[in-house]
Amino acid sequence: MTTEPGKLTPGILGTGSYLPAGVVPNSVVAARAGVTSEWIERKTGIHERRYAAECEATSDLAVAAAQAALEDAGITPDLLGWVLVATSTPDHPQPATASLVQYRLGAVHAAAFDINAVCSGFIFALVTAARLLAPDLGTERPYGVVIGADLYSRIIDRKDRRTAVLFGDGAGAVVLGPVRQGYGIIGSDLASYGQHHEMIGIEAGGSRVPASEKTVASGQHFFRMQGRAVREFVEAELPAAVRRLLADCGIDVSEVDHFVPHQANGAMLRDVLPYLELTRARTHLTVAEHSNTGAGSVPLALDTARRGGAFSDGDTLLLAGFGGGMSIGTALLRWGGSTVPAPGLRP
Repeated sequence: MTTEPGKLTPGILGTGSYLPAGVVPNSVVAARAGVTSEWIERKTGIHERRYAAECEATSDLAVAAAQAALEDAGITPDLLGWVLVATSTPDHPQPATASLVQYRLGAVHAAAFDINAVCSGFIFALVTAARLLAPDLGTERPYGVVIGADLYSRIIDRKDRRTAVLFGDGAGAVVLGPVRQGYGIIGSDLASYGQHHEMIGIEAGGSRVPASEKTVASGQHFFRMQGRAVREFVEAELPAAVRRLLADCGIDVSEVDHFVPHQANGAMLRDVLPYLELTRARTHLTVAEHSNTGAGSVPLALDTARRGGAFSDGDTLLLAGFGGGMSIGTALLRWGGSTVPAPGLRP
């Protein structure tokens, strides 16, 4: 590319997603967790979720989503400079899941690494990738792929109604590359609240409490969450994060056309939305069909909306993730502005 780097900014050129074939309705989850299907729907807004097949791991979902995004953008893997995977359910503790994805994509020139900010992970990875790409937008490899992927079916206690009813498996991805100034990612806000780290987590399996027969027998390898505390955290901190980002970007809430949040819990999102005051924005929710897919939920919802023709050139999108750590990530972007004739990119 010959365009001067100063006249370009990182933006989304393509989107993709992948959902496992296995559909798990509320009736199946309810029977295991000792609740009813009606209870799940009322408490979460979820009707069904997907569980990966036994032969599938996080990297498999991530590769499929990334391939779809690359095809959509019309970008070949050898042009990628970066492969970032946001996940809290990696294939294994090491090496990074992103290394497997990079190899299987054939992204031979890309550096690859994982980011774990739990359900905020995709936003953290998106912002990181955009900042890494910014100096390279006028070079031969000005592209990166950012993937959010999680397999929560492998870490939930299916008898625990506080978590088993909420989570499923899935992955979403975006291709980042050069777009005209005024488009692309125009602002972001990442925040961590480590004082609340105990709200969400898995106690065993790391260096502090290594996995053992004892930890498995006591269920310490399962994902646990303090549901009420998490809800109170989101209700207090997410509106403040959104207001902070919009103020920093000089954007009024009335100028936001689309809101794509982490699909944590449909009932919780319904309750918190009025506090965001996004009166003009169309909120994109896929939680009823996809459930909470961790770091995969924001890019899954983004791809679903994009493929449904929701976005027009120049639309302002607000993305928001929140999750363990605790952490909140928000990003504001203007849709369109591509500088390359990518056959898959549509307004």
